[in-house]
Amino acid sequence: MADSNVAIALTLQHEGGYVNNPNDKGGPTKYGITQADMPGVDIASITPEQATAYYAEHYWKPLYSQISEQVVANKLFDMGVLGGIGTAVKCLQRAMGFPQAAVDGQFGPGTLSYLNEHASSVMDTQTMMTQYRHMLDTHFEAVVATNPQDAEFLKGWENRVAV
Repeated sequence: MADSNVAIALTLQHEGGYVNNPNDKGGPTKYGITQADMPGVDIASITPEQATAYYAEHYWKPLYSQISEQVVANKLFDMGVLGGIGTAVKCLQRAMGFPQAAVDGQFGPGTLSYLNEHASSVMDTQTMMTQYRHMLDTHFEAVVATNPQDAEFLKGWENRVAV
């Protein structure tokens, strides 16, 4: 079963330290956490422990711990932080071939069961992860097509999807 501490530690590495890019709509961030996420806290000085607690409470969903493949849980969690939980789940549901009507962005028992059944072998996991990465890339390309001012972030998003 998936371990939240493993997934969160990887995301903290991906998000890195304090950044204040004037073109980032989120404003100043550290470990991917914005001032809006933690009002009243000096974002520049939050610790990895504070970030871990924040992500455990706000991003790690209860059913994620029941995902059988840690690599899948890591990517789902990391992409939820990067692009939003609903978006990460929708891309996963599309990658698993859910009918459009069932792509709801909710990680419920049906999504969990389907995921664990289809990620039951190394080959199935690799195939699904390849498809998931493709869906994520497609999503981020669409974000830039709609918001050309975000083009400077696309390569970084794609690099993160690829790991």
